[in-house]
Amino acid sequence: MTLFPRLFSLGLLVALSWPVSQAEAAGSDILGIAVDHARILKIDQPAATVIIGNPAIVDVDVLSADRLVLTGKSYGITNVVILDKDGNPILDEQVAVQTFEDKTVRVYRQASRTTLACAPKCEPTVTIGDDTKAFAEATQQYQARQQMAVNAAKH
Repeated sequence: MTLFPRLFSLGLLVALSWPVSQAEAAGSDILGIAVDHARILKIDQPAATVIIGNPAIVDVDVLSADRLVLTGKSYGITNVVILDKDGNPILDEQVAVQTFEDKTVRVYRQASRTTLACAPKCEPTVTIGDDTKAFAEATQQYQARQQMAVNAAKH
């Protein structure tokens, strides 16, 4: 057996024997949200306190005592903890924020990536992980366009 097949077999064995996460082992569900998308979370009891582990990943808006809106801000996994008025946990769940790829096209030029939103025509979109130059240019154009709209509304 040559070196490459041995290394491949060893890597496959390690990957297959790697321990599963606590969430997977317990069989609990992870709340999934796409970046730049919102999800309504309805709870059974009125919430008094809402805690987000990492607000850079997920944002929360309180619609009412039993209805919240979670918004995916950036890729990653964090958690949301909701407590009742006595400080007892109502909910303690992991939240995974991932990319939303429906109606998008990713264009790769070697290691450089650009994302287009296609619904039905394709337009550049600002997506985390895209080429830094393309991301900066698209962001600058969006900001300039927004400022033009704000200025036009003032007149």
